[in-house]
Order: sequence, then C-alpha cells, then structure tokens
Amino acid sequence: MLQFFVAMKDLLALLNNIHPLSAGLQQYLTDKIKTRQAARKEIILQAGHLSRHIYFIQKGLLRTFYYEDGHEINSGFMLEGDMLAAVQSFFYQSASIESIQAIEDSRLSYICYNELQFIFNNFKEANFIGRILMTRNYIASEQRLHCMRMKKAAARYQFMLKYYPQLILRVPAKYMATYLGISEETLSRIRSRKY
Repeated sequence: MLQFFVAMKDLLALLNNIHPLSAGLQQYLTDKIKTRQAARKEIILQAGHLSRHIYFIQKGLLRTFYYEDGHEINSGFMLEGDMLAAVQSFFYQSASIESIQAIEDSRLSYICYNELQFIFNNFKEANFIGRILMTRNYIASEQRLHCMRMKKAAARYQFMLKYYPQLILRVPAKYMATYLGISEETLSRIRSRKY
C-alpha cells in the first residue's frame, strides 16, 4: 500500500509540474488510478487486442513491438516517469497493431479509457496537461524518425547514445538493433568502436 501512495505522489507531482491540478482532479485520480506489477517478459498488451489502459511507469522498462514479414521490430522503449499506451488502439478504441512487453520487472499505475475521457470532460486543466504530454510524445516520435532517416547505422547509434543513454545501457542488444533498423552483429561492431 505504501508503494501506491509513493507512486501516486510521484504521478501527481509530475502532473502538477505541467499545470496545477484542482483538488477535485487530484481526488479523482487518487480514487481511480490502480497499480500493478509486470514481471520481466510479461506481455501487457497483445497485438490484435484493444488497448484499454494508459500507463505511468513507476519502475522498470517496457517496449512496444510488432511483426513485419515474420520479424519482430521494436518500435519504442519507455522507462520510469514515462507514460505508455498503444496510442492508436487506445485513443480510437480499436485493435492494436503492436504489443507491449515488460523488459524488466516493472511497477505500473494505470487508468482506463473511459476514466481518462471523464477527466478531459470534467477537469479543464487536464486538457492542458494532455496537450503538453501529447506534444512531448509527438516530438519524441519526430526525433525517432529523424534518427531513422540517418543513412549510417553508426549515426543512428550515436543519436541514441547522446539523447537516450539510459536506453542504450538497459535495453538488450537484440531489441535495440531492430529499433535502429540494423542487425545485432552490426550493433556489436558499432559498440566495439568505443564511442
């Protein structure tokens, strides 16, 4: 129970740093947010299923991935302090094209789609906070696209090393390689050059 209150305090602090929360919204979040554990390698969402929750990562590391021509492709990594959902599935309430999996043992806070919609409809500050969070995620997505447009594999790795060093340290090479669009062997050669 203590972990829930610590996590709730962290989440409320994160949101309050974006925009002050009304007492009503703080109470609603305290009443509605749930917490769960996810074991290493546990699938949180299977492709083809509906994404019903948006998660706040208290502890751990997760990935989003999909299959293309029978090959697993990693499309994103999220760690402590990040929010996570299969975005298209969650906001359109449609089947997900990607899966979500815990890479490490993780602790997550979450809220369901209908509860989030209630928040947007009843607490005006939530719309400002939502816009800021969506902007941050959109910028991160644009950065990833910029990274992937770099022609040389080494440049893509350098980009990750510069902007996301925690991911380079924590994400297994086989996952990082597909994220960067290179083979695991190429990633190993790049890392051996000692940047």
